Amino acid sequence: MYMKERSSGHLVEVMKLDDLYDPFVQGVMGRFHFGEEMQEPETFEKSSLVFPSGEALPTCWTDPHYRDHELRKTA
Repeated sequence: MYMKERSSGHLVEVMKLDDLYDPFVQGVMGRFHFGEEMQEPETFEKSSLVFPSGEALPTCWTDPHYRDHELRKTA
């Protein structure tokens, strides 16, 4: 899956999608997708990535406590 780095606007190929979906993982392995040669993999913070359209990642992918407020209401 390709994401866009917020600061540079370059596409990043995410290598392990499970890490992208897991809210307990803060960084994902990926590589920039530009130039003629394949770039070396590096770690990208999820907070620096957005969808290619510019839309932010869903909260359930980035915040492990995104539903805590619902637990407090029912307890």
